[in-house]
Amino acid sequence: MKKTLLMVWLVFWAPLCWAYTLTPEIGGIKQVVEINTDDAAKPVLLFLSGGPGSSMMNNAPAFTDKLKSRFTLVQWDQRDAGRTLKLNASPVPPSVALMQVDTYQVIEFLRKELRQEKIYLLGSSWGNVLGFHIVRNHPELLHAYFAVNPVVSQLASETALLATLKMHFKDNPVATEELNRVHIPLAVDEDMFYLRKWLFFKEGKQYVTSTEFKNGFLAWSKTWSPVWSDVMKVDLPSTLPVVNCDIYFLVGRSDIQTSTQIATAYFDQLAAPKKALFVFDNSGHQIHQDEPDKFQRVILAATQ
Repeated sequence: MKKTLLMVWLVFWAPLCWAYTLTPEIGGIKQVVEINTDDAAKPVLLFLSGGPGSSMMNNAPAFTDKLKSRFTLVQWDQRDAGRTLKLNASPVPPSVALMQVDTYQVIEFLRKELRQEKIYLLGSSWGNVLGFHIVRNHPELLHAYFAVNPVVSQLASETALLATLKMHFKDNPVATEELNRVHIPLAVDEDMFYLRKWLFFKEGKQYVTSTEFKNGFLAWSKTWSPVWSDVMKVDLPSTLPVVNCDIYFLVGRSDIQTSTQIATAYFDQLAAPKKALFVFDNSGHQIHQDEPDKFQRVILAATQ
């Protein structure tokens, strides 16, 4: 009798469940996938976090509260990031190629789990290195792709960033001395550290001058600087002039970390079945944090 009552309770409770977490085996390890839905028939929207090594999962409600009316929302913590890292570390060093394969396997898992032939895919910053791999190789799996502050030509972007920071801090002797140490392409971990330190300082983040920030950044670099070296080789204008799925670019007007100018130039030349560019006037590199309402309205309007 108790077992029967439990089964009845589960039947009536399950459709009301909004969030649940699964840990499928992806790329040889358990990886954390969080699914938010009140109706599994809704189209799937999978977020690919920026970073690398970062997670959007804990803060997702702040920029998805309107999207849940339209989508089954999926957050995924990539290998060596967020809850996946807490569950199990990658047994091999992460790489762009390995994580691109992970991305494909996550999509295949979701298609099977949620019984959907296609999904919507959204890449934020670094997430576009994974997302454009799917756009290039598996467009048949996508309803559309959202490229948010995308990595397009990161070598050119880092070069432009360094020039911008040197000009901005030309009267700051400490910044000038440290930025003059930076080599492009980035040769040592300190190169990227000084670039990000003064970028974040320009954005008002005073904590970047602390020893704790430097130690934390250089610890991150031990895992991720080889990955970022591969990212610096990405040059979509020369390698991906045509895509075979609908694509939408969302860029922050003030973004100099992944240059909006470079992303916009690429959008203009890109051939696609359908494309649109959305510029967020009050955003830098973190559109989903800077303008979360507009971020969601754009996605909803594009998918009607």
